[in-house]
Amino acid sequence: VVEFTHMVMGPTCGMVLADLGAEVIKVEPVDGDRTRHLLGAGAGFFPMFNRNKKSIALDLRKPEGLEVAIRLAASADVVAQNFKPGVMAKYGLDYAALSRLHEGLVYVNHTGFLPGPYEHRTALDEVVQMMGGLAYMTGRPGDPLRAGSSVNDIMGGMFGAIGAMAALMQRGVTGRGQEVDSALFENNVFLVGQHMMQYAVTGQPAAPMPDRISSWAVYDVFSVKDGGQIFLAAVSDAQWRTFCGAMGYADLQADPGLATNNDRVRARGTLLPELRRRLALHTAEELAAVFERHGLPFAPIARPEQLFDDPHLNATGGLADVTLPDGERAGSTARVTLLPLRLDGQRMGVRLDPPQLGQHTQELLAGLGYTPQAIAALQEAGAVA
Repeated sequence: VVEFTHMVMGPTCGMVLADLGAEVIKVEPVDGDRTRHLLGAGAGFFPMFNRNKKSIALDLRKPEGLEVAIRLAASADVVAQNFKPGVMAKYGLDYAALSRLHEGLVYVNHTGFLPGPYEHRTALDEVVQMMGGLAYMTGRPGDPLRAGSSVNDIMGGMFGAIGAMAALMQRGVTGRGQEVDSALFENNVFLVGQHMMQYAVTGQPAAPMPDRISSWAVYDVFSVKDGGQIFLAAVSDAQWRTFCGAMGYADLQADPGLATNNDRVRARGTLLPELRRRLALHTAEELAAVFERHGLPFAPIARPEQLFDDPHLNATGGLADVTLPDGERAGSTARVTLLPLRLDGQRMGVRLDPPQLGQHTQELLAGLGYTPQAIAALQEAGAVA
């Protein structure tokens, strides 16, 4: 896999394929992927989404560097890119050009929009969340709010990887590759499809999540004793009976107006305030212990940095060490989250640390047939780094 990618969406596609065992070569400009040096919310982008990859640094504006890129891409099974429409064609690195050199090539475009009226708009995760209904559903009424992670970028890269694997399977039958398109906006619309179908089925528009009419009566965050918070749920009649028995709420269990889930949903206006009053007498830890013991759904309200110490993640190998390649902590070790799956009982681990800029340039050039003298000439010309 050769990827011409930056930011999150394209690199996620490459990371998924790399974690699953592909040799993934990241083509970077000679001054590096911009995400190597982002601050704030972007500081984790490069080390998160570029593990298990090799880095080659090329200046595509120089003929010698572009020649290397074309030779590299033409040798690949998969090429992935996430630049604006027209950028790759300008360099002769688009599917139309490369497929003439390698008819079996699978070429994955990660874009803002699939071809259509919006395709030339500049898209960001936040842009498509706003226009695609997700920010409306996440925020309070009148206060749209983007989701707290790069959900469309990450899932868009995942769909790109799924498309690439499907195209490779088809190539095994036909011998021919194809172009795959994955897009942020369409990914976002897929995410809110359940709310679109709610309207189609009921005729009632979906309310933003903080103001929604829940499908279940007990399905909420509760503020409890000592300033704690905990999410608690009882999503079936059996769970409601278990909940009432565990908490000693015999009066609620005996109330015929609360007998079924739909009864309780209709009674939320009075039921929830009463439950909040009663549950506030307990700490979050006490409630967690009760719900754990009785097999009821619950969750502490965790912050991302607390997950490094999560006993389940640590016991199941959900985190792995990587060496940071850039920034003030370059060379130090951090733990990174792995793909949320197992194959044959094994987690997909880290084979290669996120690469330093151009770390594998000479190795990859030699693999393409460049002699030491030719490599030196490319370096002298500033075409590679």
